[in-house]
Amino acid sequence: MEVSVKYFYAVVGWILWCTFHSALISITVTEYVKRKLGNGFRFYRLFYNVVSVTTLIPLIYYSRMIREAPVFYWEGPLAIIQVFLLTASIYLFVAGGRHYSWAQFCGIAQIRAGRADGSLCKCDSFVMSGIHRIIRHPWYLGGMMIVWVENLSISTILINIIISVYFVVGSFLEERKLVREFGDKYREYQQTVSMLFPWRWLKAKI
Repeated sequence: MEVSVKYFYAVVGWILWCTFHSALISITVTEYVKRKLGNGFRFYRLFYNVVSVTTLIPLIYYSRMIREAPVFYWEGPLAIIQVFLLTASIYLFVAGGRHYSWAQFCGIAQIRAGRADGSLCKCDSFVMSGIHRIIRHPWYLGGMMIVWVENLSISTILINIIISVYFVVGSFLEERKLVREFGDKYREYQQTVSMLFPWRWLKAKI
């Protein structure tokens, strides 16, 4: 198979996965499924996670299989930037997860409680603390950073661009849900804390 065809399959595969993944959790789809399933909607989050992972595994395998020699290496002085990006991404995942309910994120809490409403936040109302005082979506930023820390081939660069766009789009979609859930309180939060890159925080520090 020609290299260009392999790239095409990988790019199309990742675009389809990102689109499908976002569509399943969109307000339009989830509200429709909720109306159709009623109380059975409490299983939807678990279903969403299972489908997302099982469809992601073969895509990752194929992307690894077609990977060719890198055209960019994190070496020399650039290795310092690589370590910084990796460390920062790990911190963003850990710090961002402190205010989330992992049971609810996985879909277990909804099944146990017999309901499917509520957010990932541990509290009943929106809370701004820790890393969330600096950026609104630390997991999305961490995800964008971590995909770029390995040596980059042409296929990796193409896939990483798609994933990065997916995280940005995902941030905006998540914003819609949070505004819908928390209303004016979240709108005020949007005015004081940056979405992904901490521009407002850096400006205040400078």
